[in-house]
Amino acid sequence: MSLNTEIEKRRTFGIISHPDAGKTTLTEKLLMFGGAIQMAGAVKARKASRHATSDWMKIEQERGISVASSVMKFNYQSNGHDYEINLLDTPGHQDFSEDTYRVLTAVDSAMMVIDSGNGVEPQTEKLMEVCRMRNTPIVTFINKLDREGLEPLDLLAEIEEKLQIECAPMSWPIGMGKAFKGVYNLYKKELNLFSAGSKTNDFDTIQISDLSDPRLDELLGTQADELRDDIELLEGAADPFDLEHFLAGSQTPVFFGSAINNFGVKELLDAFVELSPAPGPRDAMERTVHPEEADFSAFCFKIQANMDPMHRDRIAFFRICSGRFSKGMSVRHHRLGKDIKIPNATIFMAQNRSHVEEAYAGDIIGIHNHGTIKIGDTFTGKEPLKFTGIPNFAPELFRRVRLKDPMKRKQLHKGLVQLSEEGAVQVFKTMLGGDYILGAVGVLQFDVTVARLNAEYKVDADYVATDFQVARWVTCKDDKKMAEFRRLFESALAEDADGFLTYLASSAWKLNYTEEQWPDITFHKTREHI
Repeated sequence: MSLNTEIEKRRTFGIISHPDAGKTTLTEKLLMFGGAIQMAGAVKARKASRHATSDWMKIEQERGISVASSVMKFNYQSNGHDYEINLLDTPGHQDFSEDTYRVLTAVDSAMMVIDSGNGVEPQTEKLMEVCRMRNTPIVTFINKLDREGLEPLDLLAEIEEKLQIECAPMSWPIGMGKAFKGVYNLYKKELNLFSAGSKTNDFDTIQISDLSDPRLDELLGTQADELRDDIELLEGAADPFDLEHFLAGSQTPVFFGSAINNFGVKELLDAFVELSPAPGPRDAMERTVHPEEADFSAFCFKIQANMDPMHRDRIAFFRICSGRFSKGMSVRHHRLGKDIKIPNATIFMAQNRSHVEEAYAGDIIGIHNHGTIKIGDTFTGKEPLKFTGIPNFAPELFRRVRLKDPMKRKQLHKGLVQLSEEGAVQVFKTMLGGDYILGAVGVLQFDVTVARLNAEYKVDADYVATDFQVARWVTCKDDKKMAEFRRLFESALAEDADGFLTYLASSAWKLNYTEEQWPDITFHKTREHI
């Protein structure tokens, strides 16, 4: 099969949402439609014997939330076409991590899940900012229509206002809560009737291309006229779907349904694979790399340690950008300037994994990492390249690490370095005193770090509050100015795990004041991985 054919089959996307919008449930239903799993996990029960398929880490199982981003691959057939789907499930807890942001740099599109009862929530807004950095195409699924919620038109207006993206409804709900009868698929001119707890493929789908059809009244009663009024209003007020606008990230097609009941999920997935883009070009410092190029290229966007506690392994997750990977091939690790052979790469079905013989642009593969691979590293067949757009984000929360046994300082250092290489938490060592400061974008990451230090590195530590509230990486072209800055601000300076100088401020006001006083110093909110 040709390289182009393989690439066109692939869809690589992430699912984004606020906590409890039903993202993990939707993820599992997508996997069930793809035949990847037979039974959904007990999503809500924190101590149930089964856990959500994508939630494998012990702390996730105890808390009933997704902490680490998981990668799941499955095949799906729609309208006579075969698709290879790479689904990246991002943490759904409000205290999510930088890892969540970075996963979105490895996808070609995203699926946004919104709770019909809560509308657009803060975490969704944060994730949209990252999608907007790369104009990522987004499909929206408004979930939980089997419960009472906000009016559909109000939901669309809120999405447009808060997320600054145009909505194009592709299906429309008929009632909600106890009065929920189903959805009318505007995309295919079909009526899908709802029955709670319907089987995975058991849908009552009726072709109704003309809403004046009297069958509508027989099936929906008084709700038939409400549907006709809603559709008439939509045709006059809502924006029609425009593929170009969607692919440019300026318009989102919107679907309604109930993931817990399997309702609307198949229609969502069918439309998603048809509309969403296959793998596209990627920017490197040297040039733009196109997926259909024969030469292999990939970048590391995530590192996960100890996925299998029995083997203390560390897996580097790679997004393939061009060409074809084959088992045993040699590739160039450009940061180290070394050629390495990859005898066993891995594909993932959440915590399950299998060896891969070949993979193509758009696929996510895992490579065993013995501490030499870092986030942002580029691997190619031969050409020296450095992919861009995989940044570190300045942390928003800070804690000082407190080691309970001073004799374990060496193990603490090793654990913190390895955990920081995964990108879930950032580690700073103060210039004055050599204390370790943890930086994160969500407070849960401090608990995760302490739990993993204990479980994986046998280090008993906790964390305490610190006065720091803002971090910025600092650079300066004038060596004398930088030396003076370092001398005067020694107590507020630290080095991150890669040795980059970082200014830690006690408040946003303090940062602004320092920036005004030191115009020769550049304060960076993000930095590319070296």
